[in-house]
Amino acid sequence: MSPVDLFARAASKDRRGQPLAERMRPETLAEYVGQEHLLGPGRWLRRALEGKELTSLILWGPPGTGKTTLGRLLAAETGASFVAISAVMAGVKEVREAVAEASVRRDTRGERTLLFIDEIHRFNKAQQDALLPHVEAGTVILVGATTENPSFEVNAPLLSRAKVVVLKPLSEENLRTIIDRALADPERGLGREPIDCPDAIRDQLAREARGDARRALSTLESAAAIAAPGEDGKRAIDAKTLEEALQRKTLVYDKGGDEHYMVVSAFIKSMRGSNPDAAVYWMARMLEAGEEPLFILRRMVIFASEDIGNADPNALRVAMAATDAVRFVGLPEGYLPMSQAAIYLAVAPKSNTALTTYTAAKRDVEEFGALPVPTHLRNASSALGKSLGFGQGYQYPHNFDGHYVVENYLPEELRGRRYYEPSKSGRERDIGEYLASLRKREK
Repeated sequence: MSPVDLFARAASKDRRGQPLAERMRPETLAEYVGQEHLLGPGRWLRRALEGKELTSLILWGPPGTGKTTLGRLLAAETGASFVAISAVMAGVKEVREAVAEASVRRDTRGERTLLFIDEIHRFNKAQQDALLPHVEAGTVILVGATTENPSFEVNAPLLSRAKVVVLKPLSEENLRTIIDRALADPERGLGREPIDCPDAIRDQLAREARGDARRALSTLESAAAIAAPGEDGKRAIDAKTLEEALQRKTLVYDKGGDEHYMVVSAFIKSMRGSNPDAAVYWMARMLEAGEEPLFILRRMVIFASEDIGNADPNALRVAMAATDAVRFVGLPEGYLPMSQAAIYLAVAPKSNTALTTYTAAKRDVEEFGALPVPTHLRNASSALGKSLGFGQGYQYPHNFDGHYVVENYLPEELRGRRYYEPSKSGRERDIGEYLASLRKREK
């Protein structure tokens, strides 16, 4: 099959043999579930579609969030021809063929063409550059789909000609709607089949799908296929059947309930307690139960400053590097940099001075209000400022031995205040000794 129109729907309505996820793919915008921040009433993409206006887009989001479906529906809603290319299989030749056909449609029939490129991040620079003149000239409306950060994976010139649209993982409520629809639909779904799937199992499947509609429907289809019929002839999907379909044991973990907060609390306290074994265990509990990796990584970044700080300044770098790595490689490989970071944070020397220092300074800000900046610290950037003495008396530290000179940098009312008191842990021991030597010179 040609890469061009690889995803185009067959004209025939006979979908026998197609996977359930493909059969249940929304055919109208009204059937589309999720992405309310883009398609809800009054949202910009909804307004653009209602006005039949569409610009080139990069759809960035995790698998199974509806990128390909949204591309098809955008074409249908705006009256454009839909042409799809897989970046895995296509090259510059296929791009040129698609553009040539789009040019014919435009010139002979006045039709617009929406060129959908799946996994656009897999195109190299030359392939992406080949798109530029055609996007710029309006020969095609480009809609690229990617699971990778476009800032890293899409060339800046192409990125500047397209609006990046972020698709979010589908909520459990969204997935439950999709599951219910598939079980009820007698034409495209499983509605004609004698299947008994209780609400609790549907909810569990929605959780286990981890925001991925394709995963939810594929698992449902597998579970329905292996479910044993009961005395009434109905195939019952129970917890054991669901586990078999998932090929993994389901875990008790309610992302919106107490278990969620208890597990993340245990994770943070294990790192704070310098126990890498427990830290990675609790992290694995969250990830294997479907927790969003960036939720965990945000806690690690905060922890690196709140509980380690300058006792080991590299901790924040490690946490941020893990965040970038997960965004770059995705899952499951992203578990590796996350584990590396969790181990590092757990065994790093600890200090909470970033928290205590800010809290102390904030207390004075709240008590004393907006105290004036001392005159010698003000910027004399204008003639008026100079006439008022701004900057006069300021001592430039680099003009003195050791690049240091005794000076007051706080408002007069707070002269001598000490907010930062270094701990004796890790790198802060050296910082403390250095600050002590400077403070001796102030006396």
